[in-house]
Amino acid sequence: MNHLGLVSVIMSLQLLAYGTLNLSFLIIESLGPINDSAVSFLGVLGRLIVDISGEVREVSFLFQWLSVLIQRFNAILLHDSFIDEEAETGILA
Repeated sequence: MNHLGLVSVIMSLQLLAYGTLNLSFLIIESLGPINDSAVSFLGVLGRLIVDISGEVREVSFLFQWLSVLIQRFNAILLHDSFIDEEAETGILA
């Protein structure tokens, strides 16, 4: 079972446990698609923002914002994966 299948099982179990409580999960992979429930949730959220702001492109902006967020997160992970030898040895240049 892949991790998306596992998440679906967990969501089903939580639905059984919490009954009518409306829980939304956003599963966004950096190299994969957004799951169907996340796309649906973001679409509803975007339409609510459109109703308030009047800007019809808000749904697109929301998806673009998530894309930028993922790219920034990946950049931070990449940056933190390098070892700062000066900090490790206590040598300051």
